[in-house]
Amino acid sequence: MLSIFRRNPRASTIEALYGAIVAQARAPVFYLNYGVADTVNGRLDLLMLHLALVFERLSRGGAADKAAGQAAFDRFCQDMDDHLREQGVSDLKVPKDVKRLASAFLGRYRAYMSAVKAGDQAALRQALRRNVYADAEAPALEALLAYVESAAAMLNRQDAASIAVGRIEWPDPVTLS
Repeated sequence: MLSIFRRNPRASTIEALYGAIVAQARAPVFYLNYGVADTVNGRLDLLMLHLALVFERLSRGGAADKAAGQAAFDRFCQDMDDHLREQGVSDLKVPKDVKRLASAFLGRYRAYMSAVKAGDQAALRQALRRNVYADAEAPALEALLAYVESAAAMLNRQDAASIAVGRIEWPDPVTLS
């Protein structure tokens, strides 16, 4: 039988992991209470923030956890490719745009995680203001800062293998807003 007809058993696991990240990033509370712009860029930045938190946790797990983190990042890139094509971006431009988005993710990942690891609230506040709020007024910035710190701490307490299959416990953003 041809392998193109076989279903990748890992695909459903990666979809569950990526789906859990996307679902949390799309929670209405971020747009209603936290003042994140309900725009393509606002939603993209929240997705990158949540992906960065999960990616960091999985990067400190075993080989399978690291592979799941990489697969979630790859799924993010495929998602961006799909969205760009749906928006009518040309076939020649899509790879360049996906590369730009991947680079943007990696920059945000480094900024967020270096600040979180160092316990540097000023650096994290600055990175969140610059990226999530696009340097605009952000009255709920302190709430988002508390949420990110809480999310990082919660993820650190969770088993990486559970996270890798999409069983992620997030802090309740409503109680932190």
